[in-house]
Amino acid sequence: MDFQLDRWIPATWLLALMLSPQVALANPWVEGDPPSGLPAVVHPADNPATPEKIELGKQLYFDPRLSSDSTISCASCHDPRKGWSNGEATAAGVGGQRGGRSAPSILNSAYAKFQFWDGRAATLEQQALGPIANPIEMNLPHDQMVARLNAIEGYRTQFQKVFGSDATPEAVAKAIAAFERTVLSGNAPFDRFKAGDSSALSASAQAGRALFFGKANCSSCHSGPSFTDGAFHNVGVGMAVDSPDAGRQAHSKLAGDLGAFKTPTLRDIARSAPYMHDGSLASLEEVVDYYDRGGTPNKYLDEEIFPLKLSAEEKAALVTFLKEGLASDHYPEILPPQLPQ
Repeated sequence: MDFQLDRWIPATWLLALMLSPQVALANPWVEGDPPSGLPAVVHPADNPATPEKIELGKQLYFDPRLSSDSTISCASCHDPRKGWSNGEATAAGVGGQRGGRSAPSILNSAYAKFQFWDGRAATLEQQALGPIANPIEMNLPHDQMVARLNAIEGYRTQFQKVFGSDATPEAVAKAIAAFERTVLSGNAPFDRFKAGDSSALSASAQAGRALFFGKANCSSCHSGPSFTDGAFHNVGVGMAVDSPDAGRQAHSKLAGDLGAFKTPTLRDIARSAPYMHDGSLASLEEVVDYYDRGGTPNKYLDEEIFPLKLSAEEKAALVTFLKEGLASDHYPEILPPQLPQ
């Protein structure tokens, strides 16, 4: 089949590619130090990063030919323009199908101990192949995926150069994971403030920061450089039904994990609405209100969730900190690359 770029790249992205190809192909964190506030990225011993591998992974990430009908790419649900999520309550798949959970942002997933909301994958390599074969996501069995890629000369040449073989499921996973480890958010006003620049945060954002690490108790779960403890918590979302999403319990088999989901990063959080694992809260204001109420009571509610009794002014300050204080000065708004033919 003769694939044309404009069949799957939005018009605004296509224009940007034509006008600024050097920007489209650039990725500021391929080499060198990560953004301020973040630790060095550790690459697996069996998947060291190289510029060529990262570039291949970026092409695969943006290529909808990895779906059965060539309409859905990784970037469809994890879009740089939408906080590396999709701006909708749930993830979209081929044929208009919908998943039951929101598309988590992949920002700073390089540091995550577990992947997916329920942590069923331990590494980015394990995560990368799941959506491709999933029948309600990209619906392309892995044998068909590699056959399709190896029929594209531009891909076959790159796989031979990077991996010394034609495309394989393992090589596809490694390339996509290598690219995703470059999608980093740091270097925010919070980081400059923490480093001693008292002017980096407005008075309202400073008040919100104090609440975040104090009365509002946010940092009990949203801790560390990426503002996530990487653990799983039941915060009550989705629990007011007879059969709630089991979350982590489906994989841990521990009763106490019912309704527990991975703590998401808060870096550039203002870009990735709606929020929570089911996309049920449309704005950060709604999120703060939800936690202020103490979540939704249930048998497995995390002990750190309780009524906060914040004033309207305190809620506004907390939202200001989240929106302004954690917004990266160099957000990775990576444009789609030219795709192999």
